[in-house]
Amino acid sequence: MLGDIENMEKVSTELSSVKELFKELEAIISSSYDGMFIADEKGVVLRVNIAYERITGIRASEILGKKLKDLVAAGYYDQSVTLLVIEKREIVTINQTVKNNNKILVTGNPIFDEKGDLFRVVTNVRDITELVSLQSQLLKTKEQTLKYKTELSHLRALHIGNKEIISRSPKMAQVIELATKIADVDSIVLINGESGTGKELIAKLIHKQGKGTSKPFIKINCAAIPEQLLESELFGYEGGAFTGARKEGKPGLFELAHNGTLFLDEIGDLPLLLQVKLLRAIQEKEFIRVGGTKTITFNARIIAATHRNIAKMVKEGVFREDLYYRLMVVPIYLAPLRERKEDVPLLIMHFIDKFNSRFGFNKKIMPQVIDKLVEYSWPGNVRELENIIERMMVTAPSEEITVNLVPETIMDKSFSPKRLTKLKDAVEETEKYLLSENFKEYGSWKKVAEILGIDRTTVFRKVVRYGLEKR
Repeated sequence: MLGDIENMEKVSTELSSVKELFKELEAIISSSYDGMFIADEKGVVLRVNIAYERITGIRASEILGKKLKDLVAAGYYDQSVTLLVIEKREIVTINQTVKNNNKILVTGNPIFDEKGDLFRVVTNVRDITELVSLQSQLLKTKEQTLKYKTELSHLRALHIGNKEIISRSPKMAQVIELATKIADVDSIVLINGESGTGKELIAKLIHKQGKGTSKPFIKINCAAIPEQLLESELFGYEGGAFTGARKEGKPGLFELAHNGTLFLDEIGDLPLLLQVKLLRAIQEKEFIRVGGTKTITFNARIIAATHRNIAKMVKEGVFREDLYYRLMVVPIYLAPLRERKEDVPLLIMHFIDKFNSRFGFNKKIMPQVIDKLVEYSWPGNVRELENIIERMMVTAPSEEITVNLVPETIMDKSFSPKRLTKLKDAVEETEKYLLSENFKEYGSWKKVAEILGIDRTTVFRKVVRYGLEKR
């Protein structure tokens, strides 16, 4: 009897020790900052601590006693590290997404009994939602930094001392960057663009950045001077070379442009005979005055410009192919204003300031007017826009420039393709116009398809093709 009492006391003491140990382990598990998740060898959830509930947002009562296969199927987890440990019988670490979209880092540890059989999987859990968020923010910051660097590069190109170039469109930004990039070399440049797009401004920009303002910038419009006088203007003449020539002769523009830049505007209008002489002068860096015999060398950068399609003129035999390829070392294309509408509001405000300063005005333009001007196609480009702004400002009876001052040609929204437009291009312009105008009115591409009598698939295909999906 006494022995039984002693055994009972011993068992009681051991039980008390086990309880204390269990209580201690319970306190350790509960106080752990990292989450703890315990499952048996069959993948049944046995225990989770408070930190696990905090990190995952999943309450213990939701998952205790349930199989992990079922919990994954129910969307509590995207995958189970416990099941992977049971399968591989080794430590496994994975990124896991729980049902509230939290991202957690989980490491499953297999626990084996004395026989080597798996009987528990203990998983440590750490919240990496904040880390993922920080990584995302870092990526966005890097992208933003790259964007700012690109914009800064654009701004530097815009603020290079030529205040006449007013632009924020990507197309003009590319032109300005190219112009500044090639400014320090003497490669020949051919600028192509419609009348009024600013070809001379780009030529001056190249000159200013490369040669500097102290060097001569000589311009000649090849279309504005009669053919019989153009040669003597370009190359000069000796005294008595022809009737009416000055006794002392006259230097040509090639001589005057020495160490500077010669800008040949409207090169497409240069007569064929002079094209031969120009080609020789460009290639040899020398020429002979009209009526002279002495060879004169020069060192000037050549920049040519035209609104014509010179490649087509070459095929038609009205422009020399060899001269064309000699001029095409660095081609620059200036997009018309209708293709860079982002620039229109900026140009409007520039011209408002310009004419306010010139005429002593203090006039302001109404937003509705700007909207109308942006919608217009501007066949005369920047030059036409400037003239329209000046006209409205000098005729405005008050300090405000209102819609009633906008010319009828701009207010009239009837559309027709430009003259000499190829049929294919005219069809595309018409399609783009009809799609755009109908969407403005109805605000639904489905409705546009109905109005135009075509299926929605065709509409969506054309919307993407013409870049109208951003509207």
